[in-house]
Amino acid sequence: MTGRLVVCSLLAALLALPMHGCNGGSSEEVETSDKVPVTVQPARKGSIRSVVAATGVVKPAPGAELLVTAPQSARILELPKAEGDQVRKGDLLARFEIPALDAEAAGRQSDLSRAEARLENARAAATRIAGLFDRGIAARKEVEEARRELAEAEAGVSEAQSGRKAADLLARRETVRALFDGIVAGRWHNPGDLVEAGSGDPILRVIDPARLQVEALVPLNELSRVAVGNPARVLPPGSYPPQQAAVLSRPAAVDPSTAAAVVRLSFSNPTRLPAGTPVQVEILAEEHSDVLLVPSGAIVREGSDSFLFTVDAEGRAHRRKVNVGITSGGQAEILSEVSAGERVIVRGQEGLPDGAAVTVNP
Repeated sequence: MTGRLVVCSLLAALLALPMHGCNGGSSEEVETSDKVPVTVQPARKGSIRSVVAATGVVKPAPGAELLVTAPQSARILELPKAEGDQVRKGDLLARFEIPALDAEAAGRQSDLSRAEARLENARAAATRIAGLFDRGIAARKEVEEARRELAEAEAGVSEAQSGRKAADLLARRETVRALFDGIVAGRWHNPGDLVEAGSGDPILRVIDPARLQVEALVPLNELSRVAVGNPARVLPPGSYPPQQAAVLSRPAAVDPSTAAAVVRLSFSNPTRLPAGTPVQVEILAEEHSDVLLVPSGAIVREGSDSFLFTVDAEGRAHRRKVNVGITSGGQAEILSEVSAGERVIVRGQEGLPDGAAVTVNP
């Protein structure tokens, strides 16, 4: 009997072990079903303004740039300014030798000299014929012919003087002077070089650094949101700080074959950015006041739908589909489903199931 009791006791103990393990497992599962830690912020009422983002380039304003080129094929005689030099209005920038203009000026001067000599002879002849006519020696016909010759000579002088003035104007193009105070932004030739006419062979570029603007390429689908006077921020590369600006002009027409339109912006204060600097531009557009705002990080995007999670008084997360308005400056406008003061999850909501128990981080 004793042996049988021992065997039975051992068997009972062995049979009891799995049951004890299962009960222990159930207890452990409950203990390890931890609440999900999240960070929340209350939804609030406030104002938000949309931003139109664009890329741009710093450029001289109209009239603040001078590209020096030769009026005709020429040789450079003088080029006293180097790249980076300051210039004052009226300073000599370039002087050319243009044989064609010199020959034209000499020819016009010869024409004028001949016309003046003819006029002098015609006046003398008219005076002499008039005297002879008064003494009855010359006929009236001779007087009329002398007067006609005088009139033609006077007309010839007037024409020759016009031609000489035109030649002088052309000859003046051999000398180029600064039209405004500025700085030499580029130099591509030296004295003695032979250059061709036109912008295809530039010699100097002078800009006024006090009159710089930004030309921004705004997407066509955003252009309607941009108005003259809208404030903007210019974000330069590198260590340059952001700079304030305002929309100066919108395009009067756009090219439908392109995806962007040029909008000009003026700096609110003088800038130290060099011309040609690429920048990012943020133009402030429409503003909505007294609307519901949440941190933009609270929004969960799934395809074309937007969701966020709120936390109730019992510590349960609730997934809500929402309509989002303007998103700007780290804030998002919520158009439905949420009230001011509700706790919105801003961190820890990714992959969170609806109705999950959460712990709010302090």
